[in-house]
Amino acid sequence: MSDNLSRLLDIMAKLRDPDGGCPWDLEQDFATIAPHTIEEAYEVADAIQSGDMMAVKDELGDLLFQSVFYAQMGKERGLFDFDAIAGHIADKMIRRHPHVFGEVSVTTADDQVRHWEELKARERAEKAAASGKPPSALDGVIAGLPALTRAIKLQKRAARVGFDWTRANEILDKIEEEIGELRVEITAATPTKERMQDELGDLLFALVNLARRLDIDPETALRGTNAKFDRRFRQVEAGLAAQGRSPEGANLEEMEALWVEAKRRERPDNA
Repeated sequence: MSDNLSRLLDIMAKLRDPDGGCPWDLEQDFATIAPHTIEEAYEVADAIQSGDMMAVKDELGDLLFQSVFYAQMGKERGLFDFDAIAGHIADKMIRRHPHVFGEVSVTTADDQVRHWEELKARERAEKAAASGKPPSALDGVIAGLPALTRAIKLQKRAARVGFDWTRANEILDKIEEEIGELRVEITAATPTKERMQDELGDLLFALVNLARRLDIDPETALRGTNAKFDRRFRQVEAGLAAQGRSPEGANLEEMEALWVEAKRRERPDNA
């Protein structure tokens, strides 16, 4: 083990030491740390998107610290430690890469993906058998994933067993169908939030399916649109500020005109 990793594990043990440790760290458990882990993973992704490699290093350190935190809590409960975690993932990677560490021959990335999925499917079937439950193509797609991520994983799993549209136009037809059903609920004599939410969820699921068919990651697409909205709305605010005004003092038509101008400056074709 490297000196720095040993040092980090020692620091974590000291932070969790009831005799002189950090009160905040001592209060934490697996459930309270989990949201921080998700946040740190997103911060890694944000640093990568920004292209700032020093920030990537910093955020990866924060994410590594999350694993060290879990390892220390596991050790305290006699469940596992960092070495056991590392050994488990090392064994799994060797098992899932027999073309590198064994005798299996894989020549292309596509072949590797197929082989990887076959291995994971066998592992899921073994887990299902051990638990006494019937296996499903959807086993292992955990409910705690972000909704967009889980939707695309569910769709990919179903597609592997043939439950899938083959053309984007078929999905577009489904999207139009879902829009129609949502419109019915919105314009109902007594619209209910529950029904509108249900139909809106169906529409979002269909949009994710279209993204998958077009080989576009919906999370990445939405992140890009969020950044675009942030950038253009700030230009609207700047345009109003140049007039000595604020959004609160402008009407929608005035702000829309500035929005269109912001789009024109970014993309002359106004696409």
